[in-house]
Amino acid sequence: MKKDLLTLYDLEPASFEIFFRRAEKLKKHLEKGVAYRPLEGKMLGLIFDKSSTRTRLSFEAAMFQMGGMATFLSRKDIQLGRGETIADTARVMSRYLDGVVIRTFGQDIVEEFAREASVPVINGLTDLLHPCQILGDLLTIEEKTGTYKGLRICYVGDGNNVANSWINAAARLPFHLSLACPEGYDPDSRILDRGRKAAPEGIELFRDPFEAVRGADVVYTDVWASMGQEEEAERRKTVFRPYQVNNALLENAKKDVLVMHCLPAHRGEEITDEVMDGPRSIVYDQAENRLHIQKAVLETLLGGRPHE
Repeated sequence: MKKDLLTLYDLEPASFEIFFRRAEKLKKHLEKGVAYRPLEGKMLGLIFDKSSTRTRLSFEAAMFQMGGMATFLSRKDIQLGRGETIADTARVMSRYLDGVVIRTFGQDIVEEFAREASVPVINGLTDLLHPCQILGDLLTIEEKTGTYKGLRICYVGDGNNVANSWINAAARLPFHLSLACPEGYDPDSRILDRGRKAAPEGIELFRDPFEAVRGADVVYTDVWASMGQEEEAERRKTVFRPYQVNNALLENAKKDVLVMHCLPAHRGEEITDEVMDGPRSIVYDQAENRLHIQKAVLETLLGGRPHE
């Protein structure tokens, strides 16, 4: 039976561990120059309605390095953009491809595609969720601290798809999550309510970012205006200014706090240069780990059999 990756909430803790352990192994292969091609002969489709740097490159590089191929398709390149139904597109692509990554606006689009497809479907980002991002982030936290278990992770900024996926992860794994968001910019209420009930270590929502980061092991931020919100950008700059991740804010966190950003960053807005380029930043490590976690996801879902 095929498996999809649409939301982290659907994963059991054991599934997270499988992805992390395989990503660690695959990263070591690449560092040592070991040729490892479990996806030879496999083809991945990338359907992207939104622009991308890290998601597209990490999936394309992952397939190439593991012996497979990826084909990039924007909506204007395929008949889906001219009125063909999602169901028809999914059924036909399932005859050609071994898996599909979709980066689009509505979560409903990814879910309908997955229902109709007979091959694995991976959520490469929607307005609601960004599951692969958080998998790579948790892998990075494990690398830097030895474990994510028992840590205090604080997300500061807009309650967007990244925040929602952090909540889904905290609902499944034993770390404490605090979120600092301005009023009116909270994460999805259904996801937050469900997460609070399920989280083994707790989820808290704050208005005061200085209170939210108190004792934090990790401070995480994202852009204040996501794709599709460009018209709100100037207003959001005013609303979110107190939520900037800067040295003053980090004084309330632990002395060895790690700073993360999923990128792209608007330097001088949600994060300062001093923090982004400072010794506490692991931003580029987390960006690199998108490649390695993507490999683990693809190997697992597309049926690549580990032979080492």
